[in-house]
Amino acid sequence: MNINLKILPKYAYLVSSLIASIIFFYFSYKAVVTYLIHKELYGDGMDVLVSLRAALAGVMLLLIVFFFQFIKIKDLNSQRTIQKGIFIGWAIIAIAMIIFIPSYIYFILITILSSIVSFLSSITLKHKITEDLKNKKETLSEKEIYLLQKLAGVKDPKK
Repeated sequence: MNINLKILPKYAYLVSSLIASIIFFYFSYKAVVTYLIHKELYGDGMDVLVSLRAALAGVMLLLIVFFFQFIKIKDLNSQRTIQKGIFIGWAIIAIAMIIFIPSYIYFILITILSSIVSFLSSITLKHKITEDLKNKKETLSEKEIYLLQKLAGVKDPKK
């Protein structure tokens, strides 16, 4: 049984950025609410809980920017390396959440989903890289033909 499921890296990045956006908005909301409660109860000042939630939201915002920048990369090997890293990152986050905060089942599920999408995208890129290598072996580019002709001492037919 051969399941042929192809996920382009662009879609994997968009899924990862959507999930990072969900986490960003959740922790931004929690940070603002915690800040307002802390300000009301204790006056001015910053609580550690507020700082941690704001920092986590900031990290997610930075990841969103990175995911959109990764879409612009055209090299397939680089794309595959990035997809492997994203897979490992989301998998580690999911495992840590399962261990430390198993009550956040929705966050665990969406991080597992993003990890699976990144893994499938990495597999798709692996197949695409091998396919491109097979096609490249069969044909030569114009520059390669020109250099081979020059090396062989053949006059340029275009002149």
